[in-house]
Amino acid sequence: MELTPAQERGAALPEGLAEAIRDTAEEIAALLRGRADTDVPVPGSEWTLGEAAAHLAQANELMAEVAAGQERTWGDGTPQSLAAANARALAGFDERRADPLADMIVAQAAAYLRTVARRPAEEAEKPQPTVHSPLGPMDVATLGSYLLTHMLGHGYDLARAVGRPHMVDRARVELSMPFMITAMPQVVAAAAAGLTARYTIRLRGGSSFGVAVTDGAVTVSREPLHRPDCTISIEPVTFLLIALGRCDPWGAMARGRVLTWGRKPWLAPRFPALFTAP
Repeated sequence: MELTPAQERGAALPEGLAEAIRDTAEEIAALLRGRADTDVPVPGSEWTLGEAAAHLAQANELMAEVAAGQERTWGDGTPQSLAAANARALAGFDERRADPLADMIVAQAAAYLRTVARRPAEEAEKPQPTVHSPLGPMDVATLGSYLLTHMLGHGYDLARAVGRPHMVDRARVELSMPFMITAMPQVVAAAAAGLTARYTIRLRGGSSFGVAVTDGAVTVSREPLHRPDCTISIEPVTFLLIALGRCDPWGAMARGRVLTWGRKPWLAPRFPALFTAP
Protein backbone atom coordinates (compact mmCIF):
# COMPACT_ATOMS: atom_id res chain seq x y z
CA MET A 1 0.00 0.00 0.00
CA GLU A 2 1.46 3.35 -1.05
CA LEU A 3 1.09 6.15 1.48
CA THR A 4 -0.58 9.40 0.56
CA PRO A 5 1.16 12.72 1.38
CA ALA A 6 -1.42 13.27 4.14
CA GLN A 7 -0.57 9.92 5.71
CA GLU A 8 3.14 10.74 5.59
CA ARG A 9 2.54 14.07 7.32
CA GLY A 10 0.63 12.23 10.03
CA ALA A 11 3.62 9.96 10.60
CA ALA A 12 5.53 12.67 12.51
CA LEU A 13 8.61 12.15 10.34
CA PRO A 14 10.89 15.02 9.35
CA GLU A 15 9.91 16.56 6.05
CA GLY A 16 11.19 14.49 3.16
CA LEU A 17 12.23 11.43 5.17
CA ALA A 18 9.36 9.15 4.10
CA GLU A 19 9.90 10.07 0.45
CA ALA A 20 13.67 9.50 0.76
CA ILE A 21 13.15 6.07 2.33
CA ARG A 22 10.68 5.04 -0.36
CA ASP A 23 12.75 6.42 -3.25
CA THR A 24 16.04 4.99 -1.99
CA ALA A 25 14.51 1.52 -1.65
CA GLU A 26 13.10 1.79 -5.19
CA GLU A 27 16.43 2.99 -6.60
CA ILE A 28 18.25 0.10 -4.95
CA ALA A 29 15.66 -2.31 -6.34
CA ALA A 30 16.20 -0.85 -9.82
CA LEU A 31 19.91 -1.68 -9.54
CA LEU A 32 19.02 -5.31 -8.84
CA ARG A 33 16.02 -6.13 -11.01
CA GLY A 34 16.72 -8.29 -14.04
CA ARG A 35 20.26 -9.26 -13.00
CA ALA A 36 20.88 -12.95 -13.46
CA ASP A 37 24.35 -12.99 -11.89
CA THR A 38 24.37 -11.98 -8.23
CA ASP A 39 27.81 -13.47 -7.57
CA VAL A 40 29.40 -10.20 -8.70
CA PRO A 41 31.79 -9.01 -5.97
CA VAL A 42 31.02 -5.79 -4.10
CA PRO A 43 34.11 -3.53 -4.18
CA GLY A 44 35.73 -3.15 -0.78
CA SER A 45 33.57 -5.88 0.75
CA GLU A 46 33.68 -9.62 1.34
CA TRP A 47 30.09 -9.86 0.11
CA THR A 48 28.75 -10.56 -3.33
CA LEU A 49 25.92 -8.55 -4.87
CA GLY A 50 23.43 -11.21 -3.78
CA GLU A 51 24.73 -11.30 -0.22
CA ALA A 52 24.64 -7.51 0.13
CA ALA A 53 21.09 -7.41 -1.26
CA ALA A 54 20.03 -10.22 1.08
CA HIS A 55 21.47 -8.31 4.03
CA LEU A 56 19.53 -5.20 3.01
CA ALA A 57 16.30 -7.17 2.72
CA GLN A 58 16.85 -8.65 6.19
CA ALA A 59 17.82 -5.29 7.70
CA ASN A 60 14.78 -3.50 6.25
CA GLU A 61 12.56 -6.22 7.71
CA LEU A 62 14.29 -5.80 11.08
CA MET A 63 13.71 -2.02 11.05
CA ALA A 64 10.02 -2.48 10.17
CA GLU A 65 9.56 -4.96 13.01
CA VAL A 66 11.41 -2.75 15.49
CA ALA A 67 9.21 0.21 14.50
CA ALA A 68 6.18 -1.96 15.20
CA GLY A 69 7.45 -2.56 18.74
CA GLN A 70 8.66 -6.11 18.26
CA GLU A 71 11.63 -7.18 20.36
CA ARG A 72 14.52 -8.18 18.12
CA THR A 73 17.98 -9.11 19.36
CA TRP A 74 20.72 -8.19 16.92
CA GLY A 75 24.08 -8.13 18.70
CA ASP A 76 24.91 -6.01 21.75
CA GLY A 77 25.14 -2.67 19.97
CA THR A 78 28.85 -2.77 19.14
CA PRO A 79 29.91 -2.77 15.47
CA GLN A 80 31.71 -6.08 16.00
CA SER A 81 28.61 -7.79 17.38
CA LEU A 82 26.46 -6.36 14.59
CA ALA A 83 28.85 -7.79 12.00
CA ALA A 84 28.65 -11.20 13.69
CA ALA A 85 24.85 -11.02 13.83
CA ASN A 86 24.74 -10.09 10.13
CA ALA A 87 26.91 -13.09 9.26
CA ARG A 88 24.68 -15.46 11.24
CA ALA A 89 21.54 -14.04 9.66
CA LEU A 90 22.93 -14.38 6.12
CA ALA A 91 23.99 -17.95 6.79
CA GLY A 92 20.40 -18.81 7.68
CA PHE A 93 18.83 -17.05 4.69
CA ASP A 94 19.24 -18.71 1.29
CA GLU A 95 17.65 -16.19 -1.09
CA ARG A 96 20.21 -14.61 -3.44
CA ARG A 97 18.09 -13.98 -6.55
CA ALA A 98 17.98 -10.35 -7.58
CA ASP A 99 14.27 -9.83 -8.28
CA PRO A 100 12.87 -11.39 -5.07
CA LEU A 101 15.41 -9.45 -2.99
CA ALA A 102 14.54 -6.21 -4.79
CA ASP A 103 10.88 -6.79 -3.97
CA MET A 104 11.69 -7.52 -0.32
CA ILE A 105 13.80 -4.36 0.08
CA VAL A 106 10.94 -2.20 -1.23
CA ALA A 107 8.24 -4.05 0.69
CA GLN A 108 10.00 -3.83 4.05
CA ALA A 109 10.81 -0.12 3.63
CA ALA A 110 7.10 0.40 2.93
CA ALA A 111 6.24 -1.68 6.01
CA TYR A 112 8.26 0.71 8.18
CA LEU A 113 6.42 3.69 6.68
CA ARG A 114 3.02 2.08 7.17
CA THR A 115 3.81 1.34 10.81
CA VAL A 116 4.90 4.89 11.56
CA ALA A 117 2.00 6.38 9.58
CA ARG A 118 -0.51 4.69 11.90
CA ARG A 119 0.36 7.34 14.47
CA PRO A 120 -2.45 9.93 14.23
CA ALA A 121 -1.60 13.38 12.90
CA GLU A 122 -2.86 15.02 16.11
CA GLU A 123 -0.16 13.16 18.06
CA ALA A 124 2.64 14.46 15.87
CA GLU A 125 3.81 17.00 18.46
CA LYS A 126 3.89 14.48 21.31
CA PRO A 127 7.07 12.60 22.28
CA GLN A 128 7.52 9.62 20.04
CA PRO A 129 7.72 6.13 21.53
CA THR A 130 11.18 4.73 22.12
CA VAL A 131 12.09 1.59 20.22
CA HIS A 132 15.09 -0.66 20.72
CA SER A 133 17.24 -0.62 17.61
CA PRO A 134 20.44 -2.60 16.99
CA LEU A 135 22.34 0.55 18.05
CA GLY A 136 20.33 1.29 21.17
CA PRO A 137 17.10 3.11 22.03
CA MET A 138 15.81 5.81 19.70
CA ASP A 139 12.48 7.25 18.61
CA VAL A 140 10.76 5.97 15.48
CA ALA A 141 11.79 9.01 13.40
CA THR A 142 15.47 8.48 14.26
CA LEU A 143 14.96 4.82 13.42
CA GLY A 144 13.74 5.99 10.01
CA SER A 145 16.93 8.04 9.65
CA TYR A 146 18.84 4.85 10.57
CA LEU A 147 16.93 2.88 7.93
CA LEU A 148 17.73 5.50 5.30
CA THR A 149 21.41 5.72 6.28
CA HIS A 150 21.80 1.96 6.17
CA MET A 151 20.20 1.75 2.73
CA LEU A 152 22.39 4.59 1.44
CA GLY A 153 25.60 2.85 2.54
CA HIS A 154 24.71 -0.47 0.95
CA GLY A 155 23.00 1.17 -2.00
CA TYR A 156 26.29 2.93 -2.70
CA ASP A 157 28.04 -0.46 -2.62
CA LEU A 158 25.54 -2.08 -4.95
CA ALA A 159 25.77 0.81 -7.41
CA ARG A 160 29.56 0.44 -7.54
CA ALA A 161 29.23 -3.32 -7.99
CA VAL A 162 27.04 -2.93 -11.09
CA GLY A 163 28.73 0.21 -12.45
CA ARG A 164 25.74 2.52 -11.99
CA PRO A 165 25.46 5.98 -10.34
CA HIS A 166 24.78 5.88 -6.60
CA MET A 167 21.85 7.59 -4.86
CA VAL A 168 23.67 9.40 -2.04
CA ASP A 169 22.97 13.13 -2.32
CA ARG A 170 23.05 16.25 -0.13
CA ALA A 171 19.36 16.11 0.84
CA ARG A 172 19.54 12.47 1.91
CA VAL A 173 22.70 13.10 3.90
CA GLU A 174 20.84 15.79 5.87
CA LEU A 175 18.07 13.29 6.60
CA SER A 176 20.67 10.80 7.84
CA MET A 177 22.05 13.22 10.43
CA PRO A 178 19.61 12.47 13.30
CA PHE A 179 20.79 8.87 13.22
CA MET A 180 24.46 9.74 12.77
CA ILE A 181 24.43 12.11 15.75
CA THR A 182 22.60 9.53 17.88
CA ALA A 183 24.88 6.65 16.88
CA MET A 184 28.31 8.28 17.12
CA PRO A 185 28.77 7.76 20.88
CA GLN A 186 27.85 4.07 20.37
CA VAL A 187 30.58 3.37 17.80
CA VAL A 188 33.64 4.95 19.40
CA ALA A 189 36.82 3.17 18.32
CA ALA A 190 39.85 2.22 20.38
CA ALA A 191 41.73 5.08 18.70
CA ALA A 192 39.79 7.55 20.88
CA ALA A 193 41.36 6.22 24.08
CA GLY A 194 43.16 8.94 26.02
CA LEU A 195 42.15 11.76 23.66
CA THR A 196 40.58 14.98 24.90
CA ALA A 197 39.50 17.33 22.09
CA ARG A 198 36.61 19.52 20.93
CA TYR A 199 35.44 19.42 17.32
CA THR A 200 32.85 21.33 15.33
CA ILE A 201 31.77 19.60 12.11
CA ARG A 202 30.18 21.78 9.42
CA LEU A 203 28.50 20.17 6.43
CA ARG A 204 28.83 22.69 3.63
CA GLY A 205 25.46 24.25 2.96
CA GLY A 206 23.88 22.12 5.66
CA SER A 207 23.86 21.28 9.34
CA SER A 208 26.63 21.64 11.91
CA PHE A 209 27.23 19.73 15.12
CA GLY A 210 29.76 19.41 17.91
CA VAL A 211 31.78 16.45 19.17
CA ALA A 212 33.51 16.60 22.55
CA VAL A 213 35.99 13.84 23.36
CA THR A 214 36.98 13.60 27.02
CA ASP A 215 39.59 10.94 27.75
CA GLY A 216 38.10 8.79 25.01
CA ALA A 217 34.43 9.29 25.93
CA VAL A 218 32.38 11.01 23.21
CA THR A 219 29.48 13.44 23.59
CA VAL A 220 27.73 14.77 20.49
CA SER A 221 25.70 17.99 20.44
CA ARG A 222 23.30 19.10 17.73
CA GLU A 223 24.85 22.58 17.70
CA PRO A 224 28.45 23.70 16.97
CA LEU A 225 30.71 23.89 20.01
CA HIS A 226 31.89 27.22 21.38
CA ARG A 227 35.65 27.61 20.90
CA PRO A 228 36.37 24.16 19.46
CA ASP A 229 39.94 22.97 19.13
CA CYS A 230 39.31 22.04 15.50
CA THR A 231 36.62 22.89 12.96
CA ILE A 232 36.11 20.56 10.01
CA SER A 233 34.21 21.82 6.96
CA ILE A 234 33.24 18.96 4.68
CA GLU A 235 31.17 18.34 1.58
CA PRO A 236 28.04 16.47 2.78
CA VAL A 237 28.19 13.36 0.58
CA THR A 238 31.87 13.00 1.40
CA PHE A 239 31.05 13.22 5.12
CA LEU A 240 28.57 10.35 4.96
CA LEU A 241 30.80 8.16 2.80
CA ILE A 242 33.75 8.68 5.15
CA ALA A 243 31.55 8.05 8.19
CA LEU A 244 30.30 4.80 6.67
CA GLY A 245 33.81 3.67 5.72
CA ARG A 246 33.23 4.08 1.98
CA CYS A 247 35.66 6.94 1.27
CA ASP A 248 39.32 7.53 2.08
CA PRO A 249 39.56 10.72 4.20
CA TRP A 250 43.07 11.51 2.97
CA GLY A 251 41.97 11.42 -0.65
CA ALA A 252 38.98 13.64 0.19
CA MET A 253 41.28 16.16 1.86
CA ALA A 254 43.62 16.13 -1.15
CA ARG A 255 40.66 16.94 -3.44
CA GLY A 256 39.57 19.89 -1.30
CA ARG A 257 36.39 18.27 -0.03
CA VAL A 258 37.57 18.67 3.55
CA LEU A 259 38.94 21.90 5.05
CA THR A 260 40.07 22.41 8.65
CA TRP A 261 41.01 25.29 10.95
CA GLY A 262 41.20 26.20 14.63
CA ARG A 263 43.63 26.19 17.52
CA LYS A 264 44.60 22.57 16.87
CA PRO A 265 43.93 21.83 13.20
CA TRP A 266 46.23 18.82 13.33
CA LEU A 267 43.45 17.00 15.19
CA ALA A 268 41.36 16.84 12.00
CA PRO A 269 42.99 13.76 10.38
CA ARG A 270 42.46 11.86 13.61
CA PHE A 271 38.69 12.45 13.66
CA PRO A 272 37.51 9.66 11.27
CA ALA A 273 39.56 7.08 13.15
CA LEU A 274 37.69 7.87 16.37
CA PHE A 275 34.69 5.87 15.15
CA THR A 276 33.99 2.45 13.69
CA ALA A 277 31.52 2.56 10.81
CA PRO A 278 28.16 1.13 11.99
